[in-house]
Amino acid sequence: MRPDILNPLFAPVNTLPGVGPRIAKAIEHCAGPLVVDLLWHLPSGLIDRRFSPTIAAAPAGVIVTLKVRVESHHKPAVRRLPYKVRCSDESGELTLVFFHAREKYLLENLPVGEIRVISGRTERYGDEIQLVHPDHIAPEDEIENILSVEPVYPLTAGLNLKPLSKAIQAALERTPELPEWCDPAYLARQDWPPWNTALLAAHHPDSEADLEANTKVRERLAYDELLANQMALALLRASLQRASGCETKGDGRLREIVRTGLPFTLTAGQLSAIEEIEADLMQPHRMLRLLQGDVGSGKTVVALFTMLIAVEAGAQAALMAPTELLARQHFATLEKLLAESGVTVALLTGRGKKSEREAVLASLAAGAIDIAVGTHALFQSGVEFSDLAVAVVDEQHRFGVHQRMTLAAKGKGVDVLVMTATPIPRTLMLTAYGDLQSSRLHEKPAGRAAVETRVLPINRLDEVIDGIQRAVEGGARVYWICPLVEESEAVDLAAVAERHAQFENIFAARVGLVHGRMKSDDKDAAMSAFAGGDLDVLVATTVIEVGIDVPDATIIVVEHAERFGLAQLHQLRGRVGRADKAGNCLLLYAPPLGETARARLEILRETDDGFRIAEEDLKLRGAGELLGTRQSGLPELRLADLARHGELLATARDDARLILERDPELKSERSQALRILLYLFERDAAARYLRSA
Repeated sequence: MRPDILNPLFAPVNTLPGVGPRIAKAIEHCAGPLVVDLLWHLPSGLIDRRFSPTIAAAPAGVIVTLKVRVESHHKPAVRRLPYKVRCSDESGELTLVFFHAREKYLLENLPVGEIRVISGRTERYGDEIQLVHPDHIAPEDEIENILSVEPVYPLTAGLNLKPLSKAIQAALERTPELPEWCDPAYLARQDWPPWNTALLAAHHPDSEADLEANTKVRERLAYDELLANQMALALLRASLQRASGCETKGDGRLREIVRTGLPFTLTAGQLSAIEEIEADLMQPHRMLRLLQGDVGSGKTVVALFTMLIAVEAGAQAALMAPTELLARQHFATLEKLLAESGVTVALLTGRGKKSEREAVLASLAAGAIDIAVGTHALFQSGVEFSDLAVAVVDEQHRFGVHQRMTLAAKGKGVDVLVMTATPIPRTLMLTAYGDLQSSRLHEKPAGRAAVETRVLPINRLDEVIDGIQRAVEGGARVYWICPLVEESEAVDLAAVAERHAQFENIFAARVGLVHGRMKSDDKDAAMSAFAGGDLDVLVATTVIEVGIDVPDATIIVVEHAERFGLAQLHQLRGRVGRADKAGNCLLLYAPPLGETARARLEILRETDDGFRIAEEDLKLRGAGELLGTRQSGLPELRLADLARHGELLATARDDARLILERDPELKSERSQALRILLYLFERDAAARYLRSA
């Protein structure tokens, strides 16, 4: 259960004073539904109201705070004209201007003859100084409150700064004093303030410098969030390691048969990864390892050798892919590689004839199938293995932790290898997959052709289409990618359909169409036709980013490349140059290019190293978008910036590991504070792992 001390922070935002249903809905959209969400909604700018000149000395276009006497009100004869209030001080006169004014409100707040404090941005209108819609109007005795630095927060439609600032201030006032969870020696070495002090300071910046990620205050808050993240992962890792595994040891005979039949030599990276996996499989606790490899780095062969170790030991293995098309491709590849080995391999997907499916299920349960390849159908109820020892999950970021754990539950202490072709920066690796050991494949297998990348403005589209036509006449196969973004899905689908219709006039029946709104059968049929050589051109959205292997495809054109992330463009480029034929990637952009988009396209021109591209993508876009996000199961970081707080993350990981080594049940005084930290950052699941220990 959540500690009682945190209950005030986990109340809905509408429990704060002045937050009615309309404002609560806007705040929820902007920051989140709970009071605690407002604590993490840090200022992005500030307004300095400390400049308090006389009226005559007030320059135009700056924010000032003035003490003035109200002289007269001037209601316009025509409603659309502004309402004006004349004010003065000893140096001169000033006009306050209000459009669509409520006269009663202005007469009450600006009574003639009274002194008032006003604050806002000055303007010059002819010879007179004006202040249009002052930000603040207050009695003289409140001047000290207004002569301050005001934080500016990110906003959303229907929410302005005043109610949001009031709500955040109320949330801060509700925040309890919490016990210190940081190591005192580390805290002193970093010269960081206590948590409550840091939180208040972050919401009350004194200068632009206070908004930077590397201030003591923001570093402290970022570290707290990262420590909660790493504690949660460490608890998950410890829980998984306590679950006993099966010591799986192969004799190498099947691997030797397959290795002899390979048309290429294994790379140093592949050999190293297989060695690490083999060592893991021999341990009494369960393997949980992530295999990262760039597009075309040979992950499937490593997966095969992993599964063969299980088969050599007399057990079974399973390979799960995110789409039926990818599952079928893996099945075809494995069948070919295992042809001389005597190993039985079967395909299990959500479709197919009932009798065939039942036969596969019966063979799996009887142990007659050594390796099962399939989609999520593999971990559905009714699928029983005789003795599942190893599960391989392809394209990890398409599956959640829950799904890979469900597959692992199909046997006793199943060892799990997860693979991704999306290179993950080290810092993101630690936050997202800290419960996994990691192997990386850096080299590409011999025989892979280079891909030339060119960047062109979209006004050269006709030229590009002419070039594609000539290339297809010469036997080339082409992907043509149109962007698809959620905000304008209908418009983009129309654009994909329009491009396909245009190409039908050129290539007739030799052009296919694939997008996310199509039925799975239609989508798979189009992709299979392209893979099988029945189509020369495939017009598609990014659904082809993962899951189609057409060695004969040599050209990929990406329209509006400026709309895509770096890692995504790199994945798309990886669809070509997959055999010995050189590949070409044309990135078409709509000028003018923004600074980030320009940097993105330049990096793609410079390098095809997916790991470097991933690091650059993290810097340009931040962790939130990097892995396709919503499906990725990534923890949402509100205070930490992985591009800037990478060193803090490494420290948090070491700290979490040490804490659990010394006090695995979290019983000490500091550990009790760490329990509060876990709940504060809503890592409740980790606390459950702790209780089930």
